[in-house]
Amino acid sequence: MDSERGRLLKQIERLARCKANDVVKLAFLKEGEAKEIDSLDLTALTGFKRTDKGAVEIQLVDRLTVFRLLMELAGGQEEQAVEFFRTWERKAEEGIQEET
Repeated sequence: MDSERGRLLKQIERLARCKANDVVKLAFLKEGEAKEIDSLDLTALTGFKRTDKGAVEIQLVDRLTVFRLLMELAGGQEEQAVEFFRTWERKAEEGIQEET
């Protein structure tokens, strides 16, 4: 049971940290480039629709819901949850600095 809980927590953390960059790349792939889909990280993607006119609708994971779930599952381990969010925030800031 503990290993299942640990696996679930790792997956939730992965959802909380995922980026949408590859989802945007997916939206711009041409019909002949379908083989590239296997190399994309689509963890954040929950829905994708392309109309016959070429418009794209993308649905992403709700990170606020993921964070709430992570806090609930941390159950009494608030310090670990706080450290996770500090690390996540620091990595997000580093990513922003790298982009500029």
